[in-house]
Amino acid sequence: MSFQFLLNLFIAFLWVFFNDESYFRFQTFVAGFLVGIVIVFLMRRFFGGRFYLHRLFSVIKLIYVFIVEMILSTVVVIKEIISPKINIKPGIFRYETCLHSDWEITALALLLTLTPGSVVMEVTPEGNVFYIHAMDIERFRGDLERSLARFEKAIMEVTR
Repeated sequence: MSFQFLLNLFIAFLWVFFNDESYFRFQTFVAGFLVGIVIVFLMRRFFGGRFYLHRLFSVIKLIYVFIVEMILSTVVVIKEIISPKINIKPGIFRYETCLHSDWEITALALLLTLTPGSVVMEVTPEGNVFYIHAMDIERFRGDLERSLARFEKAIMEVTR
């Protein structure tokens, strides 16, 4: 993928060079970069691997998924806090993940810990099992597992 990006930069600089302007213009470089994106996209099957902008879109999607999950869990926590009677049953549950690399496991643990109402307490040495503390295990375990599945899918799109 880095070769695709370098090729795109090379096409952008060629575009600037062939326009024969008296000085470097950023607009011309951007136009060349956009032309390079189209050229590299059309030639992507010759490079082997995914198109390099696919990872950028996957990262943006992961950030979007995290923001949505954080907003939803924040609303749930705020509802519990402002209710006149707190009726929660905190607990710990076990979750097996399909992620493999250290980066993927760390990202999943951090994303879940950053969302309100849940904390990753422990990760097994193999890295495939999380022990998670939930604010209300009876009502929100299913929601947490759906959030974890969405995070896993988005992380795999970024890393694989």
